[in-house]
Amino acid sequence: MSATERQTDSRSSGRSGWRVRWCGDAALVVECDADLDPRVNARAVEIARQVRLARVEGVRDVVPTHSAVTVYLDPVAGDAEVLSRRLLSWAESSAPAAEAQREITVGVRYGGPGGPDLEAVAAFAGCSIDEVVRRHAAGHYRVFMLGFLPGFAYMGVVDSRIAMPRRATPRLAVPARSVGIAGRQTGIYPSAAPGGWQLIGTADIAPFTLQAEPACIFRAGDLVRFEPRVVES
Repeated sequence: MSATERQTDSRSSGRSGWRVRWCGDAALVVECDADLDPRVNARAVEIARQVRLARVEGVRDVVPTHSAVTVYLDPVAGDAEVLSRRLLSWAESSAPAAEAQREITVGVRYGGPGGPDLEAVAAFAGCSIDEVVRRHAAGHYRVFMLGFLPGFAYMGVVDSRIAMPRRATPRLAVPARSVGIAGRQTGIYPSAAPGGWQLIGTADIAPFTLQAEPACIFRAGDLVRFEPRVVES
């Protein structure tokens, strides 16, 4: 099979809704259509765990996302057809691992210089700043995936009333530890970087520290709760 054929070839399971497709000639993606569904994400996390445990020959890396798992492989050393069948099998049968789900509490200083968009989110929601803070801090957010920056955790699901879309024009520099909202997701910038999320406060933790072990505080599947430290006007 040529690389072009591989990019379009796929197989799927009618029972589970999951399908496997090529991504270039050195990666397979097992995916399911879903929109911030914790159950689908839990299945993706478990599929990734199964791939790692199986130590499949030729697999170089395994990356779970919201509703998919990308498996990078050496197309010469590994058997992609066998891996494709195994991925579908894991997708159909894998239930979330029976292990305690970590809960992490993060203190947030809402508003002030670190939350320049808090007032805009309140205007979007048609409520007070205090109500935005209450709604954001009331949620228990699942870490769906990590990406964009080392240690950046995509968390959901944000209360629909305060789920303001990204800024039309991203900022060139967002300070480290900034807490933002982007639609139904929230997150903490682990380092200074360009970004378009609506900034509502500053976290009292650094999500990623290279010298620490582990370097990243969060992992997929964690539950995160935000606790107001103070609300600045």
